[in-house]
Amino acid sequence: MRGRWAEEEALRFLLGKGYRLLWRNRRTPFGEVDLFLEKDGVYVVVEVKQRASARFGAPLEAITPGKVRRLLQSARFLLGRDDLPVRLEAVLVHGTPKDFRLEHLVLEL
Repeated sequence: MRGRWAEEEALRFLLGKGYRLLWRNRRTPFGEVDLFLEKDGVYVVVEVKQRASARFGAPLEAITPGKVRRLLQSARFLLGRDDLPVRLEAVLVHGTPKDFRLEHLVLEL
C-alpha cells in the first residue's frame, strides 16, 4: 500500500496526543475506516489523506461531503448503535516519507 507510511505517521501522531487505537483499516458496507480511535470518552473516526504535491489537489479536497457522511455511517455500523458520541477527524499528510508535514482537522458533521 503506497500510503501506508502516511497512515503510520498519522497514528503515531494521534497516539502521542492521547488517543487510543480501537481498529485500523476496517471495512464496512459504507466504506473503509482508516483509523478508529477513542479519546476522552468520544469515538473518533480518522481519515488519512496524503499527497506528495499539490499537482492532483490538496489532501482535504478528497474528503467530500459524501465521504464525511459515509464515515459517520461506518462509525455507527462499527459501534452497533447511533447514540454514542462520535467525532470525525482528518490527518492530512503533505509530502513524502523523507519530507512531510501533518495537518490535523476536526471535520464538520
